[in-house]
Amino acid sequence: MAMRRRDFIKLAGAAAASGLLPGLALSKDGKPDPLFQLPMKGNVRLLHFTDVHGQILPTYFREPNVNLGVGDAYGRPPHIVGKQLLKEMGYAEGSPEAYAFTYLDFENAAKKYGPTGGFAHLKALLDLLREQAGGRQNTLTLDGGDSWQGSATSLWTRGVDMVETSNILGVDVMVGHWEFTYSQEQLLSNVALFKGDFVGQNVRVKESAMFGGDYMELVEKYNGLGLYSEDTGHAFQPYTIKEAGGARIAVIGQAFPRMANANPQEFFPDLSFGLREDDLIELAEKIREEDKPDAIVLLSHNGMDVDIKMAGRIPGLNAIFGGHTHDGVPRPVVVKNGDGEKCYVTNAGSNAKFVGVMDLDIADGELRGVHYNMVPVISNRLPADPQMSAYIQHMRSKVYDKEIKESRVPALYTNKERTGKTFDEILTEKLAIAGQTLYRRGNFMGSWDQVLCNALREEYDAHVALSAGVRWGTSVPKDHWITMDDVVNQSSMTYAETYVSEMTGKQLLDILEGVADNLFDPDPYLQSGGDMVRVGGLDYTIYPRKKLGERIEDARLDDGSPIDPDETYRVAGWAQVNRTPDGRLLWDITRDHILKHRDPKTKVYRLAKVNHPKLVGVTDDPGLADYPGEIA
Repeated sequence: MAMRRRDFIKLAGAAAASGLLPGLALSKDGKPDPLFQLPMKGNVRLLHFTDVHGQILPTYFREPNVNLGVGDAYGRPPHIVGKQLLKEMGYAEGSPEAYAFTYLDFENAAKKYGPTGGFAHLKALLDLLREQAGGRQNTLTLDGGDSWQGSATSLWTRGVDMVETSNILGVDVMVGHWEFTYSQEQLLSNVALFKGDFVGQNVRVKESAMFGGDYMELVEKYNGLGLYSEDTGHAFQPYTIKEAGGARIAVIGQAFPRMANANPQEFFPDLSFGLREDDLIELAEKIREEDKPDAIVLLSHNGMDVDIKMAGRIPGLNAIFGGHTHDGVPRPVVVKNGDGEKCYVTNAGSNAKFVGVMDLDIADGELRGVHYNMVPVISNRLPADPQMSAYIQHMRSKVYDKEIKESRVPALYTNKERTGKTFDEILTEKLAIAGQTLYRRGNFMGSWDQVLCNALREEYDAHVALSAGVRWGTSVPKDHWITMDDVVNQSSMTYAETYVSEMTGKQLLDILEGVADNLFDPDPYLQSGGDMVRVGGLDYTIYPRKKLGERIEDARLDDGSPIDPDETYRVAGWAQVNRTPDGRLLWDITRDHILKHRDPKTKVYRLAKVNHPKLVGVTDDPGLADYPGEIA
């Protein structure tokens, strides 16, 4: 979306006047802020961020206090939290890094350091890191996916706003996950607007779709985009070769492999995914022999545990830049790969909160050194890029009207209260003051999850509510206003319709067992990388280290009644993968619930209870700290 120069100058001036353009990245004494000083160590700098989830404004994001590791992952990053993580990484309590990488003293640290991320600040940091590398020609910027989804504006523009911000950031290569959930045509339209390379060795066009039909009409409409090779079936180029710092770097793409299980296939009916490990081994060998690059890296959306396993099985990979599991890990996990060489496995958190910086020392075709840092994007300590600030203001000034399709059944969502208002006017609506910090991230129930479940139960007079254990969704510190932006950040997807259904106690328990196995199976290849399904109105005991069918015990309703396998219960939920319900959107339900239950005088919304499950057999796990529920 192009802007006229006159409009840009006008909006940049408005951004400056509103305080969006603070000074340089300087500390209080006027010297360069040491947090962002990374002199180049080598001749190639790879810059990596991931899992932005549409968050282009500075936000708060509380890191988990529960991230259990099972099997080989026990006690290994990212399954270390709190003080254990600080000790492992050598950070002091109360430091900016402690605020960025842990949940410790979150409320006070949030007051001290302020929000994180924001694309105007991210752009300023990327430009600073490029300058420290001797110029952009010595760098590559990699986006690990899940950037174009997760906020109201990304949903209402169908990701177009995020494509433009990606271009302003200067992203060179990216992969996808939620990018595929806008529809196949919108995906191709967005990729066509993207100025970088959209790669994916594991994304294929189904054979049935390559012989005419709707998908091939889309491919023709977008001049061949969407079918990179008829011979191999790749939908997008599997890899790209980029030059930086006088070296040739191969970047292989790995999209989220379990799309068909995690998201409705109706959005991508003609595409298939999967780990495709054997294909990746062959591809890496082909690249080494034919392209002879100076380094090969995998840009992945597998999740960190999957990447660590894969790193040991794929010869020739020098590094994996991972995403999907939102793990903020300051140091890479070094794995000996299939040919005995080191592979550096990284993951750069979420919400534009971090930038991973890997400097490669390459000379005479040989990789002589690897240096890695992960830099927190603490917004108050960075300038705001004027071009990005102006674009964000321009985009949020768009007017919402009945033509905006919030979901697939637009008749449900024509909202007279919103029609005619700007995005910003709608999203800055103040709903209530948070009576406790609202957060989502962690293996089990978070306070934001409880809000969503309470809203669902109230809407449908349900015994129990289920909410997906997704890891996206920003935090609201205690005593901060909860805005409509915050609510939609928890629920912004193309299938946020809600439902209520009749379910036996056995069916409910089977769901809990199945999701627990998906999370705690010792084999990372059998995990999907999310967290335990959130359950409102129900308490239960879980044994994470037991086997399928043995993990869930003593499930009881809030009134203490045990779940009877033969009894029928009303269960409310949202984000159905297999069918499209027709209930109101979750963000509207949640907004109404918060307004109804805030204190009429103080405007404070406070939770009376959070359904934290009882944990058994994991008290020794360094991925567990300060758990608010019962442990044994």
